[in-house]
Parts: sequence; C-alpha cells; structure tokens
Amino acid sequence: MRILGIDPGLRTTGFGVIELHGAQPVYVASGTIRTASVAQGELPARLRLIFDGIRELHARYAPQEAAIEIVFTNVNPQSTLLLGQARGACLVGLAACELPIAEYTALQMKKAIAGHGKAAKREVQTMVQRLLSLPAAPGPDAADALGLAITHAHARSALALLTEAGLQRRASSMYRRR
Repeated sequence: MRILGIDPGLRTTGFGVIELHGAQPVYVASGTIRTASVAQGELPARLRLIFDGIRELHARYAPQEAAIEIVFTNVNPQSTLLLGQARGACLVGLAACELPIAEYTALQMKKAIAGHGKAAKREVQTMVQRLLSLPAAPGPDAADALGLAITHAHARSALALLTEAGLQRRASSMYRRR
C-alpha cells in the first residue's frame, strides 16, 4: 500500500510518499511542488502547476490512497482564500487520479506524529525523520506531507472499521450515520 501525503500551499506544496510494509511505514520519496517560476499575479497558472504536479506524482509513484491537510482559517482572509484555492487544485488533481482522499487537520497530524497538537515544525521534522529512519530531517513542507501520510497509515484501519459500522467521516473530522 502506497500513500501520498500532500501539504498544500500556493508557493510551495509539500509531498511525501510512504509504503506500508505490514504496519511499518517506509519512506519512498518526498519534496515540494514550487510555483515561484510563475508570476505572483498569475493565479490560474500557479494552480495549474500544482494540479499538474499532483498528476505527475501519481504517474511516478503510483499511490493507492492520499492524505491532505485541511485548511485552517488564517488571520488574513486573503491568505486563507489563496491557500484554499491551492488546496482545491490539489484535491482536483487527486480526484482526477481517482485516489481515495483522507483529510486531516494540522493538529491531528501533529498529535499523531509528535504526541501533541502544538508541535513546532522542527519537532515534526525530527519525528518524521525518526519514524521513517531517514539520515536527515526532510524540509518542513515535505515533513508535514510525510506526517500526513503516516497519520493516514495509522488511522486507515480504524476509519475502515467506522465505515463498516455505518459511520461516515465528514471533513470536520466528525462522524455521522449514513
């Protein structure tokens, strides 16, 4: 089972691919999709670059499932809107690849990786390095994406049991009967 984790961002979208060997997550690849080559005012071109990057990742690494971060509300509404559009490009790219998509908040990922939801970026990087036995810590965006993939690797069996019990997950991380 291969899982693609995505940490959406308009300038830098982090990605991480892991493979499950039993219950053990194993590192496959990580990095970023960067849109700095496109002028800042060219939003549609930046979103297209993100969308194309997601499709390229699918073609290269053939993941069977994906995990993406749920956007938080920022102090600056314009920043939140732009981040939401980048996330939308990621979601459409994943959906176009027909991947099942799980969504997690940053707090859920940090709690799963570092043990508490207030973990700093460096703490997430260090824990991802340890969990995947990497020689060095990945960059912050790639570490968050790998953290999302690891979070989903651990949560997917519990989510499957909830689905079998007739409960359906909503984006707000709450469950309701179908």
